[in-house]
Amino acid sequence: MQSRYVTIHAHPEGTPERELFALESAELPALAEGEVRVRNTWLSVDPYMRGRMSGVATYIEPFTLGAPLEGAAIGEIIESRAEAFPTGTKVRHMGGWRDVAQLPAERVERLPAFDVPEQAYLGVLGMPGMTAWAGLNRIAEMKEGDNVLVSGAAGAVGSLAVQLAKAKGGTVVGIAGTQDKLDWLEAHGVKAVSYKGKDTAQLTAALNEACPEGFDVYYENVGGTCLEAALNTLRVGARIAVCGMISRYNAEAPSAGPGNLAMILIRRARMEGFIVFDHWAHYPEFLEEVGPQVAAGRLDYEETVVEGLEQTPGAFLQLFEGGNRGKMLVRL
Repeated sequence: MQSRYVTIHAHPEGTPERELFALESAELPALAEGEVRVRNTWLSVDPYMRGRMSGVATYIEPFTLGAPLEGAAIGEIIESRAEAFPTGTKVRHMGGWRDVAQLPAERVERLPAFDVPEQAYLGVLGMPGMTAWAGLNRIAEMKEGDNVLVSGAAGAVGSLAVQLAKAKGGTVVGIAGTQDKLDWLEAHGVKAVSYKGKDTAQLTAALNEACPEGFDVYYENVGGTCLEAALNTLRVGARIAVCGMISRYNAEAPSAGPGNLAMILIRRARMEGFIVFDHWAHYPEFLEEVGPQVAAGRLDYEETVVEGLEQTPGAFLQLFEGGNRGKMLVRL
């Protein structure tokens, strides 16, 4: 059987060009004992993948040039030599960016049994949802009545973070760019602030207007001006959960750090970065809390769906242009 896959043959500098990505194919070997073959139905593209394209190991190994790129995917087992995963089983795994994946059975997991569309396990009930939950609860230790600020607030992670924060009863403010994203936030009871065309002073003023009392929690997805403005609006004892800094992912040279980092001292704040995989042992706890809310329609989530394996690189690049609302997905 042939597997078609997306790969790269060079490390990008700055924002990757579409031409960097190649669609190739390879003959799959016969299944070994303990392996499964999965026909993928949904692929995830995520900002963290940009770091894996740089050829440098960080908290995760870089992609191998010429090999299939990797990412979360959902599919159906079409051939199996693993008793626990018979043909027809729906699974989640990390063999994305391809149409057919062949993996050891220990690298796939059955989909949970909530009454939700299967692709939800790549978004609101997958890594992005777990990231939002872990950042707020395990890193920022969000409490009832906390005022919460979220940057990238209409993305896959931010859109769940603002809703989880709203349930705690405090003022929630979301930073976003496009008008449709701002409208989505306002429709969900979140005070929306645009970062477009604003320097640090202007964004600080807009945040102060939205929440004059200041913020107990800042959920950081963006960095840059958003981080500087957020530091200016912290309350004493604030906690900052650093999930990502997408504004820097395609930078070709080191960028200056926040010029007002002293606000962490002045506000006696705590700022902590985290990687969701370090907290994955708590995924069942997340599912128990959030899964029923999603199944019952009490938590809203957005998806931006692109069709076809060939469009996967374009879907990935849209993440850096604000081209997604909620989770960016590729349907095969």
